[in-house]
Amino acid sequence: MKMNNCQPSELHAGIRRGRPIKHRGFTLLEILVVVIIIGILSGIAYPAYTSYQNKANIERACVDIFNISQTISQFFSDHNQYPATLADVGYAAFLDPWGHPYQYLNIQTAKGKGQMRKDRFLVPINTDYDLYSMGADGQSVPPLTAQVSRDDVIRANNGAYIGLASDY
Repeated sequence: MKMNNCQPSELHAGIRRGRPIKHRGFTLLEILVVVIIIGILSGIAYPAYTSYQNKANIERACVDIFNISQTISQFFSDHNQYPATLADVGYAAFLDPWGHPYQYLNIQTAKGKGQMRKDRFLVPINTDYDLYSMGADGQSVPPLTAQVSRDDVIRANNGAYIGLASDY
């Protein structure tokens, strides 16, 4: 029984003209290469993103401190004294970008210089009031040279400087 001009049967559907049909899809090696490339790109992008996010948080804290300072200045103009706490100017529950409350100290009513923020020469950085964020670590001590205070966002020189304590 000789078959001429026969259509391929279902048993031979995978073979045409003596060659197997290539199945379309990705090999394990191709998938592995793509996963490695994605991993490398993620390893580069993540540190850049966290650096950007940290800079944005610092900038937001600077703007917040500036705005609170403006409100405190208005309070001083109205009452001829600085507020005792941030609650007096409506900022008691206001949090910095890291979720910590802003710190305020009225220097005129403070007892001694122990709580006042100080520069590397241990000289107070303000004469009116201290206002600052404790930074990402949520810790701070009065001398700006202490390691836990380096990431604080501070107001210094009676408002002439607002920025990182490490840059002051």
